[in-house]
Amino acid sequence: MCFGRCARCIGCKLLILALLSIAANILLYFPNGETRFASEHHLSKYVECLHGILGGGLLVLIPAAVFIGLHNDDCCGCFGHKNCGKSCAMLSSVLAACVGILGSGYCIIISALGLSQGPYCFTRVERNWIYPFTESSGGYLLDYNEWSKCQEPQNIVQWNVTLFSILLVVGGIEFILCSIQIVNGILGGVCRLCCGSDETLSC
Repeated sequence: MCFGRCARCIGCKLLILALLSIAANILLYFPNGETRFASEHHLSKYVECLHGILGGGLLVLIPAAVFIGLHNDDCCGCFGHKNCGKSCAMLSSVLAACVGILGSGYCIIISALGLSQGPYCFTRVERNWIYPFTESSGGYLLDYNEWSKCQEPQNIVQWNVTLFSILLVVGGIEFILCSIQIVNGILGGVCRLCCGSDETLSC
């Protein structure tokens, strides 16, 4: 069993997902590629929570970097004992995975709230900037006829639903991967302490 190789594989996947999360959050700031709505503060309050940039992005990049670099990390060899040092490195990856779980969990929660509340837009009925779908509790997601309530920004409902959904899915995958690494890190750390041969756990 190669716990280190598994961790590096998880790290590479987290790196890609974190970059995707950052990109999706940035796009939320610019509906249809326009910057004026951000400068005029006509965006959903959940867009400004930085859940994709901070939560699913930066806080997930930390464990990604730790997992990818595990093959170079032996915790100073643990007084010259190679297995002990590698065990220390695997167990330390559990702490990094916990940081990733916090970040991805934050991304999941804010994305779900953003989808539930709906976009902040200018409506033809009220002739004002409001949250027209707040009382629907997410029911608007399946009622496409209601989407026409929003006049500005154009296609804002589709824009928000698509990007918040991407962030929700990305956050969920990140959460699962970090959870897997917690188990992998604990098993790898304990097994390396118990096994005196590198050949048994060649990574």
